[in-house]
Amino acid sequence: MDKKIRTTCQWPTDDPLIVKYHDKEWGVPVHNDRKLFEFLLLEGFQAGLSWITVLKKRENFRKAFDNFDFNKVACYNKRKINSLMKDAGIIRNKLKIESTVTNAKAFIEVRKQFGTFNKYIWDFVNDKPIINNHKNLSDLPVSTKLSDLISKDLKKRGFKFVGTTIIYAHMQATGMVNDHTTNCFRYKHIINLI
Repeated sequence: MDKKIRTTCQWPTDDPLIVKYHDKEWGVPVHNDRKLFEFLLLEGFQAGLSWITVLKKRENFRKAFDNFDFNKVACYNKRKINSLMKDAGIIRNKLKIESTVTNAKAFIEVRKQFGTFNKYIWDFVNDKPIINNHKNLSDLPVSTKLSDLISKDLKKRGFKFVGTTIIYAHMQATGMVNDHTTNCFRYKHIINLI
């Protein structure tokens, strides 16, 4: 029997972790605040590094940052930050670690104003994912006018490590935008989820 070859986006390597992430998570609409915070935290740590580096440390991040509980992270003090700086299981960048505390506090403030972070962030796309029609990896943007706008608004609200490229990556990860290439088997799967 011939094994059916499935076509996928060009960016996943043959690493099973990134293949699983591409096939199961990337581009799936996320509406859970804790999960949205998780991706915001991870995308911030990814800045300047490869996504696979973050994925390989994801479970360590989960343990280190109290299962991405923004209420707990907002209460981290200098002692906790210092202990995180000694945790070899995560990316030990003091500015990024400190930004998670700042972002958790800002995240809570957004929730107070909008009810949920989900409501706030998805309002930028009118609660409906943007469906792009990119044929090749080279067609995918690293930022857009919308990610510029969201980045600017988040910064105004006190968030750190939320530049436009990080925010566009967040939008891709959380399904605010479907950037699977049109020949990828996940492209239509994502559309059918909407």
